[in-house]
Order: sequence, then structure tokens, then C-alpha cells
Amino acid sequence: MWGLGGKHYWGRKEGSEGKVEGIVVVFAWMFSEPSHVKKYVDFYSSLGWNSLVCHSQFLNMFFPDKAAALALEIVNELLEELKARPCPVVFASFSGGPKACAYKVLQASDIPRYNNSLQGGEYSLVRDCVSGHIFDSSPVDFTSDMGTRFFLSPAFFTTPPPPPFVRWLAHGFASSLDSLFLSNFEAQRANLWQTLYASVSIGAPYLILCSEDDDIAPCETIRNFAQRLKDLGGDVKLITWSSSPHVGHYRHHPKEYKEAVTEVLSKSSFVYSKRTCQVKSEKTTTIEHSNCKNYEQPREREGGDLWEEGGDDQNVPNISTRTRINGHGVLGEILSDVCVPKNVEGWDMSMGPRHSPRLSLTKSVRRSRL
Repeated sequence: MWGLGGKHYWGRKEGSEGKVEGIVVVFAWMFSEPSHVKKYVDFYSSLGWNSLVCHSQFLNMFFPDKAAALALEIVNELLEELKARPCPVVFASFSGGPKACAYKVLQASDIPRYNNSLQGGEYSLVRDCVSGHIFDSSPVDFTSDMGTRFFLSPAFFTTPPPPPFVRWLAHGFASSLDSLFLSNFEAQRANLWQTLYASVSIGAPYLILCSEDDDIAPCETIRNFAQRLKDLGGDVKLITWSSSPHVGHYRHHPKEYKEAVTEVLSKSSFVYSKRTCQVKSEKTTTIEHSNCKNYEQPREREGGDLWEEGGDDQNVPNISTRTRINGHGVLGEILSDVCVPKNVEGWDMSMGPRHSPRLSLTKSVRRSRL
């Protein structure tokens, strides 16, 4: 469906009866069409993964509010699906996809830092399901000549290049955008990279694919990005080809590409399963700890009275408690009189403060003489 900053749709979505390994959210490159990303959707489908595809508008890279509006639609779509059937989610970003939408999705799902909406608790479900990241010819550094580079790159034209006059108009329009937003570039650029680096806290693996002859996403920039993620503790796999066009790695290196993506999707499933088991274990431990507190053994005060923590449960007896009996009290004397014979063949066995605990010396001597 179309949104304020682009469109999104399910490239492949199995019903409840079909087995689904997870969801790949595809943040496609600028000027891409559904036919351009179909081969990726089919590949993910062959591995059992659904695909939610996002096509961002070019102006999203200059207007963060447009990117945020589209990101909110993506998060809501994911939230509806994950409520019904939780599963691992992998973000696959191509070219300028992170700046046009993906980083805003990360911000929307990271509630404590970026979002104060009433739905914050629900959006955290999306973050809890994020289990992997794929960067294909990405991320692109947000520099002052970005618009010009995108408009003039042949990587975004599947048809024959436009006439020189059209290219000249495009160059002028892109240069105007770059100049108009020059003052905001640095702040937006810092926000982008900080968000991408902060995604390490999710604990999901990264697959980064780049080429040494890519003029839009320079290899040096992507290598620095990968190294920074590693320094922050991220699980990063970087694959660099010596010759491969921008967003053309799958077409030129299909075998290596498929192996790498299959590996990261498998690892993402493992990360999600491990995370789910850990959450269940923590919940079980919390419940057991709560039960232990509720059934805690009563303790004695200094005066000897029994008591239990809690208000309403204070008068409820605990069947597992062994109550002590004072041998010199009233109940102790009654039980002593009933259960303990006072004279066993001449021995005085009575107890209590009114009876002498000493044995009769005379009877003892008399018995010994016998």
C-alpha cells in the first residue's frame, strides 16, 4: 500500500497453515520497482521466509518526517503479524534504504530512547523479534553530494540511460536539493550512524556485502562501518568483491550470495530461539520465586509468636509448619499427665515445675538391695 513516504506490501506471506521460518523486511533501493526485488523475494521464499517489501521515496532521505511516517506503517504492519504469530525478523537494507526508512524503523521499535507513544510496550515486541541484519551495497554515507550521486548513477537505471538533456535536468535538481539541505546534512548524518551503531544492543548478527568498485557505497566506508560494529561487540560477517556493481551482487555472484544469506538467516533463527528460551526461563524463575515468597515458612518473633508476611494471609495456617509446644505450659502439662505415667514400677516420671525431677533415693536404694 502507498504511504506518505513510499509504499510497502507483502512480497510473500504464507497462511497460518504454512510453516514460516521468519520475516525478511526488504528496504529496497531508490527508484526500485516490485519486479526488481522479486528475485530476492523468491530466494527468501525458497528458504521458508516471508517478505515485507518497502519502497521508499527519494525525498525521504532529505525529509526525516517522511521516512518516520513510512517507518511507522512498517512497524504497525509487523506488529499485527507478530502478535498473531511471533517469529524472527531480519532487516535487509539495500543502498540508501537505511536512510530512507530502515533507521527510523529501528528508532520506532527502540522505545526507551526514541519513542514516548502510548504504544511503546507493543512496539518493543518488534525489537524483541529482530534477529538479523543484511546490508547489501549499504549503508550509504549521507554526504552533501548524495542526491547528485544517486540521480546520475547508472545502477538505478535498468533501461537505457536517459538523454543528455534529461540527465542535465536531473543533475540540476539533485544539486539544488544538496545545497538546500546542506545545513541539516551533518545532524541527520550523525543521527543515522548513531542509530545503526546502537542496533548492536539488539544482539543480532550482521551480513554486510560490498564491492571495491562501488562508487555510491564506497568499500572503505562500509569496511569502517563493519569494523566499528565489531568493536562494539557485534557479530559481523563482511564479504567484499573486487568487481560488482551497486546492488548487483546477487546477479553477479549468485552462489556466494546465496550461501552467505542462507547462513545469516539460519543464525538469525538460532538467535531468536535462544532469546525466546531465555525469556521463558526468566519468566519461570520469576514465577517460582514469587511462589516461594507466597509460601514462605513463618518466622518467630522475639516474643515467640508465629507470623507470616502479608496482610490478608496473616491468619491462614500453613500446613507445613511444625508448631513448637512449651513443655512447662498448660498444654504441655496436660499432655504430660495423659501420655506419661507418673509411676513406673516405683519410678517418679512426672514433669513440671510442681514436681521434683529428682528420683526417690530411698526407692532406688531399696530396689538395688533386691
